[in-house]
Amino acid sequence: MLGVIVFAHGSRDPLWRLPVEAVARRIAQADPQARVACAYLELSEPDLPSAAAALIDGGATHLRVLPLFFGMGKHAREDLPVLMQQMAAQHPGVHCECLPAAGEDPRLAELLAQIALEKTPA
Repeated sequence: MLGVIVFAHGSRDPLWRLPVEAVARRIAQADPQARVACAYLELSEPDLPSAAAALIDGGATHLRVLPLFFGMGKHAREDLPVLMQQMAAQHPGVHCECLPAAGEDPRLAELLAQIALEKTPA
């Protein structure tokens, strides 16, 4: 069973989480069979190990992490690979996969360009 973790930086501001949680809800709507959770690098809970454990306890046998970073900065390039290695070591029977940072996908750049150029009602 697929478990998807929407992974973001984190913030003390509870409103900051709303778009992250909206992505998780859309994933769950798109695939009701998948288990979906949010996780945060810092300043928010749950962290990645806790979210992974919860999904695995819920039956996930394949974890896919979607990093909601705009680019391949330090967190995506250095911190996340270490966390992924730790997660794989802690759960050897679970396939752990990390997707590229969301901002690295050219489809996101295209969508942002479309949004920027949309005409707004006057």
